[in-house]
Amino acid sequence: MSGPGGAGAPRLALWQGPSPAGDEAAAFAALDAALRAAGALGARMLVAPELFLPGYNHDRIAALAQPRGGAWHRRLAMLARAAGCGLTLGYAEADGARLFNAAVAFDASGAEIAHYRKLQLYGAREAALFTPGDGYCLFDLAGIRAALLICYDVEFAPHLRALAERGVRLVLCPTANMQPFGHVARLTVPALAIAYGLTVVYANCCGTEGDLAYCGGSVIVGADAAVLAQAGPGSALLAADVVSPDPRLLQSQLADYRPVS
Repeated sequence: MSGPGGAGAPRLALWQGPSPAGDEAAAFAALDAALRAAGALGARMLVAPELFLPGYNHDRIAALAQPRGGAWHRRLAMLARAAGCGLTLGYAEADGARLFNAAVAFDASGAEIAHYRKLQLYGAREAALFTPGDGYCLFDLAGIRAALLICYDVEFAPHLRALAERGVRLVLCPTANMQPFGHVARLTVPALAIAYGLTVVYANCCGTEGDLAYCGGSVIVGADAAVLAQAGPGSALLAADVVSPDPRLLQSQLADYRPVS
């Protein structure tokens, strides 16, 4: 994949910023600015953090959660359409009495193209708040088979293997990864990307929220583990043309694996 938004070769972007901590107006203002900047850079898709609506670490998540297709979704679709850039982000999804840690993706026309519920809930707090998802979400982005994962999901090799076996080549991953787990962006994501031939866009929060300090370090990693763009600890907008790696650098574990009985 190469080039700024050409057929079959999208330019991908991510936005790293502080969690809005329940401030909906601040969340939409930040997304609007980031989307317009990503669109001006020629990005096909912008990825923003986990639970960006309404924020990851505060006590009003359940009260502020909205259903799929609700007011948040309609407003997000309008922002994507106005910017001419797709948008993927995490949000708290209310579904009857259940609450999900979810992610949604819109294309540049504002149409929803993917919706996903986090499979691997992290820690006691997430387990107490959310119901886990029960399946993958696969979709096409500019002719590339893509999938959504959320934060802790991307650290599980069996999930990445399962996606690769289904033909996925691109993973968009909103996250809210906190200290002291900075190794996930630096080491885990590149290692699993090359093991399964996946490009991964990993968009994190930065700064603090409640008692959490986020790692930042958001990253776009190629299928050869090349770091195509990486943020530091502060707010950042990154974009990368995800070029096809040298075939000699790609791994072949899926084809070569010999199970032991």
